[in-house]
Amino acid sequence: MLEAVVLWNEPNNLSHWNFHLDPGWARFCDMARQASTAVREASPGLPIVLGGVSSCDCDFIRLMAGEGVMEHVDAVGVHGFPLDWNHWQINEWPDRIAEAAEVSGKPVWVLEVGASSFGAEEVQAFGLQRTLDLIRGKAERIHWYSLLDLPPSWPAETRHKEAEGSSYYRHYYLGLLKSDGSPKLAAEYFPTDGSVGLCQWFHFEDPRLDQAVEWMKAHGVRHVRTGLSWADSFRPNAVAWFDRMMDALEPFDVAVTLCFTPAHLGLEEHHTSPPRDNAQFADFARWAVQRYAPANTAANDTQAEEVNAA
Repeated sequence: MLEAVVLWNEPNNLSHWNFHLDPGWARFCDMARQASTAVREASPGLPIVLGGVSSCDCDFIRLMAGEGVMEHVDAVGVHGFPLDWNHWQINEWPDRIAEAAEVSGKPVWVLEVGASSFGAEEVQAFGLQRTLDLIRGKAERIHWYSLLDLPPSWPAETRHKEAEGSSYYRHYYLGLLKSDGSPKLAAEYFPTDGSVGLCQWFHFEDPRLDQAVEWMKAHGVRHVRTGLSWADSFRPNAVAWFDRMMDALEPFDVAVTLCFTPAHLGLEEHHTSPPRDNAQFADFARWAVQRYAPANTAANDTQAEEVNAA
């Protein structure tokens, strides 16, 4: 079921890694190395991807290479949203991917690429078609972000919320489907031959899970990226929810992203904080792989209490 493990999400983005607590990302590099070692021990053949680098930031990838992180991963993941957030244009995609491959020495997975319908559905449809024209054949995996619009009553995962202005509200318009499930114009242009995957983050006990699975099955999706939150693993019934989500995604090749620090285990009480002890994140990575990569390793029936006590 697991196609790959992705270590963290946008570590170069303050909304996902509080780098003022980790100048130079030394703690992050150590965490990535420890987690990679744990994954290798649990499942030697399972690919490991460096978590999606925001804005395809090749300077950050260069820093990771200089710190030896690339020696511990099999691919580098990148993100790009040039029509909504990034300070570069959509036509730069081929050069950005080529540079990421060159500085990392690894295959490139586009773990998140998207365009919002914030201004018009026609803009999103153009973004989908033009992006795929530009990056097909240049990245080993492409995951379009995303399938489902964020419901208006849910918070977007950003640092400064509404103070970000339109940048914040664009988070709510990135799906191929509206929050009520109705398709947008871009959905008509999404490939049904399995060549393009989807990145869909499911919230804890997300009621949209079954709807998403049925749509992806009906539209030929083969590759899915989602996340298992280390922070969520401390919620009541966490393992039951993780099992339900991963069982529902069994028909797909899943790249599962492991991220988000439990508040009580961080240098400060926030899910973006570096952990106080990187070995604890490595333990979570080992547990996740043992439990959800049965083709690669023996199934692990350890319950959440044992994971959290590690």
